[in-house]
Amino acid sequence: MSRTRQQNVTAAQWAVNGGALGAPDLTDHGIAFGSNVFGLDEQRRRLPKHVFKALTGALAAGTPLDASTADMVAQAMKEWAMEKGATHYTHWFQPLTNLTAEKHDSFFNPTGDGNAIAEFSGKELIQGEPDASSFPTGGIRATFEARGYTAWDPTSPAFVLENPNGAFLCIPTAFVSWTGEALDHKIPLLRSMDALSTSALRALKLFGDTEASRIFTTVGPEQEYFLIDEQYYFERPDLYTTGRTLFGAKPPKGHELDEHYFGSIPERVLAFMLESENELRKLGVPVKTRHNEVAPAQYELAPIFENSNVGSDHQQLTMQVLQNVARRYGLVCLLHEKPFAGVNGSGKHNNWSMGTDTGHNLLEPGDTPGENMQFLFFCAAVIRAVNKHQALLRASVANVGQDHRLGANEAPPAIISIFLGDELENAFKKIATGRGRKTKKGLLGLGTTMLPQLPLHGGDRNRTSPFAFTGNKFEFRALGSSMSLGFVNTVLNTIAAEAIDELSDQLEKALKTSKGDLDEAVASVVKGVWEANSQVVFNGDGYSQEWHDEAEKRGLMNLRTTPDALPWFVKAQTVKTFDKYNVLSERELEARYEVAVEQYATKLNIEAEVAASIARTMILPAALRQAELLDEAEGVAGVDRLKEELSSVTGELVDGIFTLEGANLEENQPEDPLKLAQYMRDKVIPAMDATRSAADRLEKIVADDLWPLPKYQEMLFIK
Repeated sequence: MSRTRQQNVTAAQWAVNGGALGAPDLTDHGIAFGSNVFGLDEQRRRLPKHVFKALTGALAAGTPLDASTADMVAQAMKEWAMEKGATHYTHWFQPLTNLTAEKHDSFFNPTGDGNAIAEFSGKELIQGEPDASSFPTGGIRATFEARGYTAWDPTSPAFVLENPNGAFLCIPTAFVSWTGEALDHKIPLLRSMDALSTSALRALKLFGDTEASRIFTTVGPEQEYFLIDEQYYFERPDLYTTGRTLFGAKPPKGHELDEHYFGSIPERVLAFMLESENELRKLGVPVKTRHNEVAPAQYELAPIFENSNVGSDHQQLTMQVLQNVARRYGLVCLLHEKPFAGVNGSGKHNNWSMGTDTGHNLLEPGDTPGENMQFLFFCAAVIRAVNKHQALLRASVANVGQDHRLGANEAPPAIISIFLGDELENAFKKIATGRGRKTKKGLLGLGTTMLPQLPLHGGDRNRTSPFAFTGNKFEFRALGSSMSLGFVNTVLNTIAAEAIDELSDQLEKALKTSKGDLDEAVASVVKGVWEANSQVVFNGDGYSQEWHDEAEKRGLMNLRTTPDALPWFVKAQTVKTFDKYNVLSERELEARYEVAVEQYATKLNIEAEVAASIARTMILPAALRQAELLDEAEGVAGVDRLKEELSSVTGELVDGIFTLEGANLEENQPEDPLKLAQYMRDKVIPAMDATRSAADRLEKIVADDLWPLPKYQEMLFIK
């Protein structure tokens, strides 16, 4: 048996891990939901009544805590965490890396008599001081300027993360520079939520709603990911260095048989899912759905909707937990947008909505959406926002991994459009033409009395739409699987706030014209929005060439690659909107632009170096050994043809290696950051593709026992 086949057998022989859960599921109430979270119930039990009241009152009013209250909260939090086994605490924050960061400090301080005492003050709870120059800052902090601050976010509860050898307390915090600029994803998100709340409350008052005092945006992200056996992962330098395979021929069987999607979950994978859900349950993450995704070895996990800030924190935790738990099962969780060329990639559908603190979803159409004027107003505001800022929305989901995925069969195109569904689109058209507003629901008969009649939804789903209305929310389907939710939802909240204000201005004027007739005034506003913005609405096949041609005629943008999209971070229109709502200053936007451009070029540089190294030191030697094997078979019929074929493809590989190494030389690259990103796209990526093309053909003609890398058919199908 060849070395490769022996590895396959080893990888397939999984047995229940001693650290595995066994049977418990999310519905098992043996472990309390949020048991590792210092949430409201725990605060109520541990804090004096006046302190708890002061804390909740400060949160409701958005005011800071006084020092004595902060000290008592810190003391209760420390005692709770230590009972959970924590010896250290960290200010847990989200720098501009799409990852989280943490610096651990011990609760224990020496007393001078050989003992130590556990201490944790309100000051330590509220403020930390990490090195700001060592994180991506876009030039806001220079290397010699190190000071930055973390600030406690009391709206996102603290939690304890467990480790086999202990535990530590995590305090969700914001990250800000000494000069006051936001260096993270949390601060702009919180600012944008405030902005949208203010704008939406103003609009609600025009509809006579005086009870709501706060509007929250909510998210429910659907996380897609791959699982492969860790043995294969560590045999692939491209995977453990870049997160994706830089080489690999398409397997004979992919997902063309459509048998993996929603199929029976493999036992090993289900065990991993159960334990992941258990860990997330303890952390208060409301995970609800799990299933096989389209591609072999691809899966999905989705939570219930949450407040955007808490939901974004929980999404970061979810990615961390998935990756940590996978290793307990001899698996590795891949979150790259396109880990396997020719196989479906992974996204993260961002289900976004708006709701009041009185429990009303502003995007709930009801049974007769054509007559629900408040819903139509807010829906029209979203249409206006997406059309006006379509390029910025595309930029918000741009990264190097996304360029492999957007526009492929598993992801929406790079053209931003809105899917409304037939019923809702007809409702807008009727208002625009003045032909009435009534809509009605139907029933779906299944042709047998044994089965119930099902309510017929107002429209089909559209998996090719990047921004689809799906019942009582909009689903932004274009996010990449590795991305933080922070900036994307900051953009959504901010542009929605602007559009709501624009429509509120129009509604106030229309109310005067209509002499107070609210329905008539709203109809006139909605009509105007539809006439000016309906070009962004498209219910058809987003993959078709016909749509690309039609979108161009409509004036919609098609920003195919990340370097095309990123400049929209700093366009005058973006700067004006974000500055108006005090979400991000021009300098803060410039910083995010500079970080994104730099990361694009840097990641491609790493990929190119790894690809050249693998091609030269692993794949080329395999081809040369194959040549020796053929030389030994001299005189055998057909060998000359095989030698000619091998020589030709090996020559292409050698040419590709030298071209790639030359393209990736620093002296050949421009200094300007955007020009460098464009150079990497136009020169380095084609050089990598050419090298890969030759290598992938060699994989199919070099002896299996000589090939140095695990193949797709092994990594994807061995569970």
